[in-house]
Amino acid sequence: MTQLLVSVRSSLEARAALAGGASLLDVKEPRRGSLGPADPATIRDVVRAVSGSCPVSAALGELLDSKGQYHLGTQYFLDGLAYAKWGLAGCADQGDWPCLLARVARQIRTLNPGCQPVAVAYADWRRARSPCPEAVLHFIHKQQWTALLVDTWQKDGTNLLDWLPPEELLGLREHCREMGIGLALAGSLGWAEIAALLPLKPEWFAVRGAVCRNRRREAEINARAVRRLADLLRAAVKAASAGN
Repeated sequence: MTQLLVSVRSSLEARAALAGGASLLDVKEPRRGSLGPADPATIRDVVRAVSGSCPVSAALGELLDSKGQYHLGTQYFLDGLAYAKWGLAGCADQGDWPCLLARVARQIRTLNPGCQPVAVAYADWRRARSPCPEAVLHFIHKQQWTALLVDTWQKDGTNLLDWLPPEELLGLREHCREMGIGLALAGSLGWAEIAALLPLKPEWFAVRGAVCRNRRREAEINARAVRRLADLLRAAVKAASAGN
């Protein structure tokens, strides 16, 4: 069953997303980029607010920080997270990124063995100077990780389908299925894009802007918008299952 993942930036937004029917919450700070890490206190507040009602993940930023140093992300880690994820912008120029990412993941899992690491493949990987999605998927398979997120690096009004056509996403989906890896699709998705991607049957659709006031990802989450999208997704998935 495809589920709705909503990115939140506070415990207040977390409650709104839960009230709207989100199945998984991801903590991030949109002003800090596509995978902008939230402050540790914010992550703690969200985990407490959710109180086990659904899994919580956290964006830990790019593997390489703004100064080009290796960003271990452990300062952002808190108990209670089900997933922790990193972007790979700039890593195409770093041949040892697989070793670096594996090391970071080991550190996180030492702190919380129940926290699953997630590598993010950018659809606009060329301009992000990140590894291509297939390379990221190969790494995930080798590491025996359980999930891949495909997102867009630069939030400039384009969306996932502007960078990866459906046929490429279908190939990626098939490879994920063969490897037993869950797929999350993100990248400024609205209902039109989600409807177009429904046949791929990803495990998650991940949104933020689509459920914010005025569809601005820096604005607050609107519980009614979450509910509308969650209901549309459930209805579409149910209809597709009935048709099969």
